Amino acid sequence: MRPWRDRTGVFETLDYDHVTIDTSHGPMLYMEDITVSFDGFKALNNLTLTIDDGELRCIIGPNGAGKTTMMDVITGKTRPDSGTVFLGQTLDLLKMSETQISRVGIGRKFQKPTVFENLEVRENLALAMKGPRSVWRALVIKLTGDQRDTIDDVLNTIGLTAQSLNLAGGLSHGQKQWLEIGMLLVQQPRLLLVDEPVAGMTHAETERTAELLTQLAGERSVVVIEHDMEFVRSIARTVTVLHEGSVLAEGSMSEVQQNPRVVEVYLGD
Repeated sequence: MRPWRDRTGVFETLDYDHVTIDTSHGPMLYMEDITVSFDGFKALNNLTLTIDDGELRCIIGPNGAGKTTMMDVITGKTRPDSGTVFLGQTLDLLKMSETQISRVGIGRKFQKPTVFENLEVRENLALAMKGPRSVWRALVIKLTGDQRDTIDDVLNTIGLTAQSLNLAGGLSHGQKQWLEIGMLLVQQPRLLLVDEPVAGMTHAETERTAELLTQLAGERSVVVIEHDMEFVRSIARTVTVLHEGSVLAEGSMSEVQQNPRVVEVYLGD
């Protein structure tokens, strides 16, 4: 079902921090016929994808399949040559800036964690909260009770309560990844985009990350790009395979693994 389209193009009056995302009659994310070309090369080629509210979706595919470009389009970093991208039924993401897209409820975690290593774990979370962002605000302005409760809840969710007063620079690689996820969670996103979350992690950290991402789905939609097939298998509900900028296959991990074209272009023998 196509989302309702705002034909006025007027978004300036929206309070982006308090927008209601309407998923009552459709998906959380709707992409249709998205094409992106770079110097004649089609990074995305009529890509159509839908993500349901509360869904955990894994995106896999070979290098150059268009996974990163897809995330760039969703977050406003790259403008497509053609196509449609909606968050819920009413929010046309192609009419919004990167900042506006972030504020309406889309959080993106890149592969390499970018935390403030000279600040405490709790201070990192305070700095990331919605509102005017500055180190001065995070360290000097007193947080409200609700804000402190949110930080406590997120610390518990990401498993860093015991490290809350430690400097972020002293965390393990996996813990830094969880902290960065926490820095998105305090902004209360409805759609969370996570790029290769377990790269460089220990086995124990990978297992904990699988538990975390599975836990996060439901209250929000979670899209995970990953090359580690064992990890994908441990969390996957639905897997989408991209190839040459389009959806090659979609289904359960078992269905995808048995698809001859997926085996040929990505999984190998």
